[in-house]
Parts: sequence; structure tokens; C-alpha cells
Amino acid sequence: MRKFIFMFWKTIDPIYFFFTRLTYIHRGENIFRVRLTRYKGHPVILSDGTEIKKNDLLLKIHFHNVKLLSEIHRFRNDFQKGNYFYHSIKASLPELATYINHHPKREEMKGLIGITSLHLEKNSLGFETVNIKNPLYRKIKQLMLFPIHLLSSEIYRKKEKKSIEPIYYFMSKSVLMEKYLPTEDLSSVRFEEGLPFN
Repeated sequence: MRKFIFMFWKTIDPIYFFFTRLTYIHRGENIFRVRLTRYKGHPVILSDGTEIKKNDLLLKIHFHNVKLLSEIHRFRNDFQKGNYFYHSIKASLPELATYINHHPKREEMKGLIGITSLHLEKNSLGFETVNIKNPLYRKIKQLMLFPIHLLSSEIYRKKEKKSIEPIYYFMSKSVLMEKYLPTEDLSSVRFEEGLPFN
């Protein structure tokens, strides 16, 4: 069943990519795909003082789940999977910093936002988590994340469905730039809105 779900997901992923207007940062390497979004949640103040209010411009980051799920099945246990996941995120963040730094709307952007059921509390990566207060939106996201949870778990148990708790995760632009913006000149890197790299 898992194999069937994964193959189905892999088939529809290009359609999902098109209709969600996502952009590849570095096709085949970076685990994030992104798009600009206007924040619609409750006001949030991050630990560095960045205030995020309704309609503020953020870069929404989506994990490239097909890529991740293809890779993590090489590992035998959750520790190895978690280690791979952590280092994949860390390796991908410098290109996100470069993307924002070269973006025409750089000054308007407040930072990064995503939704996950993973434990990404404030940590060495720089993310901060915030609960989703709207119960309907939270339930929709819970249902959307369930297939990922099923495919990435070694053993599925019915009670696991209830344990999926989607949350916002944020990183302010200042934290992203301070921690991850490469010092070398990356002005030649090409980013095409809505199009994959060749």
C-alpha cells in the first residue's frame, strides 16, 4: 500500500508543483520549494523582535516530500532518518538566504514560513514554532500531512493519526541572513519564478 501511495504521489507531484506556483531553488539538490505568500494567521513576535502581522510578505517553504521520502528509505532507523533530515535542511538554507538576498522584494519580506508536524522548536537551525490557532485550518493540514507521516513511519498504528499536530515554523530574515548567507559572491546564481532549473 505504501509503495502505491508513494508512486501515486510521485506521479501527481508535477501537477501539485504547477498549481501551487512553487519555485525550485536548486532542482535535485535543495529540499525546499518556495513561493511568496501573505501571512493570514494571528500576529507573531519572534525571539529577535521581528513582528509578523496579517498580510506581511513571507517566503513560504515546502519540503520536497517526494525527494525526501525517496532518500530516507535507505536508512534503517528513525535516528538515521532524523540525522539525514537535519543535515539536508541545514545544507539547503544558504540557498534560501541567497534567494531572498537577490529577490526584488527582499526589503518587504519578513522571513520564512512553513507548516510541518515535525519537531522544529527553536534550535540550532534557527527555526521557531507557533501553534495554528484556527481549528478548521489545523484539521485540514493534519489530513494533508497524514500521508507523509504514513510513508515515513516504519510501522503504522491507528493512534499515530491523532499524534500529527501541524504547526507553523518561522525564521526571521535577519536570523536567516546572519546564519546562512554565504560570504562569496553568488550574483550569478539564477532563480526563475515558477520554473525549475535546467
